[in-house]
Amino acid sequence: MFVDTAKIYIKAGDGGDGAVSFHREKYVAAGGPDGGDGGRGGNVVFVADTNLSTLADFRYKRKYLAKKGENGRGGRCRGKNAEDLIIRVPLGTLVKEEETGRVLADVSSSEPYIVARGGKGGWGNPHFATPVRQVPRFAKPGLPGEEFNVTLELKLLADVGLVGFPNVGKSTLVSVVSQAKPLIANYHFTTITPVLGVVSMGEGSSFVMADIPGLIEGAWQGTGLGHQFLRHIERCRMLVHIVDVSGSEGRDPKEDFETINNELKKFNPELAERPMIVAGNKCDMATDEQIADFKAYVEAQGYDFFPIMAAIRYDVDPMLNKIREMLSKLPPITHYEAEPAPIVTAEDFEDHSVTVKNVNGIYTVEADWLLQVMKGINFDDYESLNYFQKVLIDNGVIDALRAKGCGEGDTVSIYELEFDFVD
Repeated sequence: MFVDTAKIYIKAGDGGDGAVSFHREKYVAAGGPDGGDGGRGGNVVFVADTNLSTLADFRYKRKYLAKKGENGRGGRCRGKNAEDLIIRVPLGTLVKEEETGRVLADVSSSEPYIVARGGKGGWGNPHFATPVRQVPRFAKPGLPGEEFNVTLELKLLADVGLVGFPNVGKSTLVSVVSQAKPLIANYHFTTITPVLGVVSMGEGSSFVMADIPGLIEGAWQGTGLGHQFLRHIERCRMLVHIVDVSGSEGRDPKEDFETINNELKKFNPELAERPMIVAGNKCDMATDEQIADFKAYVEAQGYDFFPIMAAIRYDVDPMLNKIREMLSKLPPITHYEAEPAPIVTAEDFEDHSVTVKNVNGIYTVEADWLLQVMKGINFDDYESLNYFQKVLIDNGVIDALRAKGCGEGDTVSIYELEFDFVD
């Protein structure tokens, strides 16, 4: 079964917790704190697998959780970083955040794509030792890993997309110009999945051609198979519009041509601007007048026209040469850039509650909303730091610290940030 969309949940591993430990050795007095830091949680990494052609595996497994980093140990032993969780997908898979539609990765090359990053490990108690606090009996927990509900969307990587009504000869053309072997029969919707074929032109020149099935009137709304497979045309560098020029099924070739073009435009206006040539197939069943009339109609709209008989490969080579010529002047296949995460502000959250704890003289602040805000703060930038200070004041964090007894010079710890309180 061909499946080209799926929804899954991914979560990177949490960081390991820092250790609370003290050095104990014979004849060594007051060995001091020696708790190790926690290890990093595992990342969630997407990798393209050329042996996969659909997203069918994701119909049965929907949750993917990376492992937590190892906790720190005594003797300043740092916890082991967790292994990354590798998710294999077909080449050309887009990974999008389900809620916002933000592109997290376009898995269209052999390189690995880190989509969710593991949390950093917590600090062990040696980080908190000072001349005044020589016996810190606390450490930091690891930070949580990123988590997303994501949509996987397969968009085939092809140079040329074949479009047209069912049963006009798209599969036949792919079968005679490449090694692809699609099912071919004289009825509509013979082809129910996209078919890719590599067209070799000699001298090391080749391109990938895709037969896109199911385009009929209303395809952009889901009629036929069009809504399911139109997305695969979006990466194509150019289109070949195949029309039954003989009108053998009682349709007008001109109406067919206009109908398919309108469907492409409604689905994605950019497709209407994609370079295109027109192939008039089944010329053996058409009269010279029909071919000449349709040729004049197409060329009047600025398209090159090629009369062919795909079944016997008649006059197909001139069309292939034109395709090669056009591709040499066109930009490469479309690749989507990962979009940066939106900057989160305190105003994005309704609940601004915080938890303040006094742990051996250090005032720790915990709040899920504050952790998200801190991801967008550059603590090396003066203006960004001032904004963060304003967030702490406006949302009651400073008041909560005072209420807990925090005073001038006391140490405040907010996740990975530590500073002296100034009243």
